[in-house]
Amino acid sequence: MARRSGPIHVATTTRRYKDKVYKTHLLRRTYREDGKVKHETLGNISHLPPEVIAMISGVLKGETYVSAEATFDCVRSLPHGHVHAVLGYLRKIGLDKVIAAKRSRERDLVMTLIVARIIDPRSKLATARGIGEETAFSSLGEVLDVSSCDENDLYEAMDWLLPKQAVIEKKLAKRHLSENSLFNRICGSSLALEAHPSYETARF
Repeated sequence: MARRSGPIHVATTTRRYKDKVYKTHLLRRTYREDGKVKHETLGNISHLPPEVIAMISGVLKGETYVSAEATFDCVRSLPHGHVHAVLGYLRKIGLDKVIAAKRSRERDLVMTLIVARIIDPRSKLATARGIGEETAFSSLGEVLDVSSCDENDLYEAMDWLLPKQAVIEKKLAKRHLSENSLFNRICGSSLALEAHPSYETARF
């Protein structure tokens, strides 16, 4: 007997018996013989889970399936909400423009130091590790594009900030009314902590 050839598909039949519905899933081959279309049952796959039957049916229709491991890359999700809130507020009140009118790496590093001091105060070494690509504890380094910096970069940013401290404080006082306002106390103290000359002794 010649081996039959033809497309294979999943044929589903439904029957009712005593208020119950029974479905049968059969693997069938369609072929022509003497000018007539005929069907050959190759097997019963009704015992398989519905999702497997659907997949078999899809493959026979030409669909392609790949494993989740081959399709998706697992990435690390970093905490972002607190960074967004603090950095967004500081930008809203214009602190970044007060520090420097134009964006620069130094300004971004100073903003990084201020935000980090608010959300998670740490040493400069720990802060540098906390914004590094491999050791980040939040999205701060990625958002400000300073993930590649180290503690020396942070110290250099503090050196850059120090001569500007008095001017920045005057701008803040002029812009935000009372010198005793909560805003001035928070921002002024953060700038002072980042720019105060006594930090030199903490390098070693």
